[in-house]
Amino acid sequence: MPKLFMDSNLENPMTDTKKTLTHFDNSGQAHMVDVGDKAITRRVAIATGNIIMLASTLAHIQNGNSKKGDVLGIARIAAIQASKKTTDLIPLCHTVALTKVAIIFEINTTLNSINCTATCETTGQTGVEMEALTAVSVGLLTIYDMCKAVDRGMTMGDIKLLEKHGGKSGDWVAPQ
Repeated sequence: MPKLFMDSNLENPMTDTKKTLTHFDNSGQAHMVDVGDKAITRRVAIATGNIIMLASTLAHIQNGNSKKGDVLGIARIAAIQASKKTTDLIPLCHTVALTKVAIIFEINTTLNSINCTATCETTGQTGVEMEALTAVSVGLLTIYDMCKAVDRGMTMGDIKLLEKHGGKSGDWVAPQ
């Protein structure tokens, strides 16, 4: 079976080389990447995403009127918990000893939205991009869960990696 390739120009317009998909062996079978020979370095990933809702729903969150409690406080804890459970959710992720997880929510009353940014850090042999992306996703899902009684039309989106630092590939920052 041929090696699987992805066009790196789709992933990062700053490069023009082809990269192999690392979660497949030479015969095309899925496997967990061997990170045993990788250097132990400080690794950081920052991800973001947002949820858009009715103005009245955003007001409920801002005023603390949710019957379920402090929406953003609970969503923050859920996001942190999710980052620690990423290996249970994404089959080929390594278990990572996180050294820091920070969750920031920013309210935008003009767009009736809440932006979630997760920063995950570790010192290890593999990155924490999936942990940051998982934290954002679950943080937003928790907001949805806590507010669905008043607004089932909320939409989540624009979940993406903003930055990653450390490891052999070094720094990567999403194009603006």
